[in-house]
Amino acid sequence: MLFAGNLRAQTTFDIHYNGFAFLDDHEYDALVPLRKTISGTRSELDLGLNPDSLNHFIVGANALHEFGGTPFFLTANPVAYYAFDNKNWLFNAGEFPREGLLTQYPRALLNDTLIYYRPNVEGLLLRHTNDFGYETGWIDWLSRQTATNRNQFLAGELGKFQPGAMGPFYISHFFMFMHDAGTKPLQPDAPIEDNGGAQVRLGLNLSQKQGFLDSLSFEVGGMGSAHRVRGEFNFIYSKGFVASFYISHKQFSLYDEFYRGQPNYIIYGDPFYVKPIYNRLDVKYTAFVFSRLTGSFMLSFHQSPGHPGDMSEVFHLVYDLGRVRLATIHKASMDRDVQ
Repeated sequence: MLFAGNLRAQTTFDIHYNGFAFLDDHEYDALVPLRKTISGTRSELDLGLNPDSLNHFIVGANALHEFGGTPFFLTANPVAYYAFDNKNWLFNAGEFPREGLLTQYPRALLNDTLIYYRPNVEGLLLRHTNDFGYETGWIDWLSRQTATNRNQFLAGELGKFQPGAMGPFYISHFFMFMHDAGTKPLQPDAPIEDNGGAQVRLGLNLSQKQGFLDSLSFEVGGMGSAHRVRGEFNFIYSKGFVASFYISHKQFSLYDEFYRGQPNYIIYGDPFYVKPIYNRLDVKYTAFVFSRLTGSFMLSFHQSPGHPGDMSEVFHLVYDLGRVRLATIHKASMDRDVQ
């Protein structure tokens, strides 16, 4: 009904190309099995059909090539979704990019390497935005249940609350849950697992009050996680304290995040949070920013018990050519064709 009610508006077709090249080197003495270098390119090409300014149908693919790897495309993720987008509501259904929608999650809950190997959400997302902030709910299917594949999905909710009466203060919250069920029929050596975590943070954004700095913000809060394997052990709960700050000036920025508490086990989270105390400092230099091209280098320092000198280096080259309109079809011309 929504689609038919807007047929009187013009229909447009467009094409969109974007992607990034990356080199991510992990030098982790604290997590020796995870030491590795991730490098390659992600390229997305899609076509859009827009019956009006609110409704959009997008179809394409997002392909990954790892440097030196064969075959040329290690994997190609489908992009195929419907989007409704207006001032207050966003609704996506299908396979759509997670960038900008779920990348606000702390690394403790959803690791930032997901953008390399799982750039799309396969499911549903609903976001509501108003003068007080936003709320987003989503579900992402990881694996469909078969005789050999497990039934797996991620689901979560995130949001930010910042009414005018709070001034520079705000509250942000993040929740995610993973359900890892068995095959069908269920294999006795592969029990069902449930895993999840949450963070609630109080933030202070002083960016507009600084003359020299471009951005300055602080956050403190709490984190909790839970994990169980049905039939083996019930939920194991963990909790801890988190704090962070972000500073930027022109091409340079610093982001520091600290955790202190009980060890966490979150399957899709950053593995460093199994440590009872952990600090990460990111020093980032954005070498150039053009209208459709950005290049940046980030040096990260990881401090955990017994391993104060762990480091990682990341280089990103991000490009986005934007949406280019291919054609416009007006209702009047469609009526003449039908006649």
